[in-house]
Amino acid sequence: MAKTGLVLEGGGIRGIYTAGVLDVLMENHITVDGVIGVSAGAIHGATYVANQPGRNIRYNLKYRNDKRYLGLYSLITTGDICGKDFCYREIPDELDPFDYQTFKNNPTKFYVGCSNLETGEAEYLECKDLRNEADMEKLRASASLPLVSKIVEVDGKKLLDGGVSDSIPIFAFRRMGYRKNVVVLTRPKGYVKGEDKVLKVEAIKYKEYPEFVRRMYMRHRYYNKTIRKLYELEEKGEVLLIQPSIDMHLSRLERDLDKIQKMYELGVSDTQNKLEEIKKFLINK
Repeated sequence: MAKTGLVLEGGGIRGIYTAGVLDVLMENHITVDGVIGVSAGAIHGATYVANQPGRNIRYNLKYRNDKRYLGLYSLITTGDICGKDFCYREIPDELDPFDYQTFKNNPTKFYVGCSNLETGEAEYLECKDLRNEADMEKLRASASLPLVSKIVEVDGKKLLDGGVSDSIPIFAFRRMGYRKNVVVLTRPKGYVKGEDKVLKVEAIKYKEYPEFVRRMYMRHRYYNKTIRKLYELEEKGEVLLIQPSIDMHLSRLERDLDKIQKMYELGVSDTQNKLEEIKKFLINK
């Protein structure tokens, strides 16, 4: 039988839509053989594998406007717009405990997408135990945005945000044997990505990594091509897409808690509306 998977796009705070989707899947005991997430999709996907419904929206609402969590204060004081110690140690270890043991024991395999600065190519890295520092660093690398994050080094590789090299790693996952995939997008149907407005700044910042810069310039083209291919795969019945039914106009670094809550609720309602379709899709392997 074909292996089933979840492919989770990033998008910063927009990824709270994915948290809503995954909560519905968890509450209905819907499991898959593998999960691959990029950036915010990786963060939320880890909680899905740990089987902790409600955790992502809870800590996002509680800490979004905490200066240690995400913003200029963290960037100035730590060099990362998301504080490494606060986000990847204090919250999961103390403030809103992450279930490391359930994550480790879950037979669902978990991968994160990262961008290799030296090659410009995507790296698809498996995380088996997030208590292991190297695995947690893989997760952090996937969500480390260019310009506002330090380069993360894992196993001799210099890594940043997976969204640069492969925002929606559906084809990589299919090559890995996951042929029946639910793909969660954080942009509504009809969205077309344009060229990054800060490309020139990024090109200067990362001039010693020309392949990474080249990939940055190609990003919007590859993204739009992937979206077109996804719709073709959906027509063939090979993927099932879940994406915002309306445009909530959230920014990547949204601070409005009411808008964040509504984006989460949209993820919940969109998934509830597709629940029977999702079950049939995954069962009919």
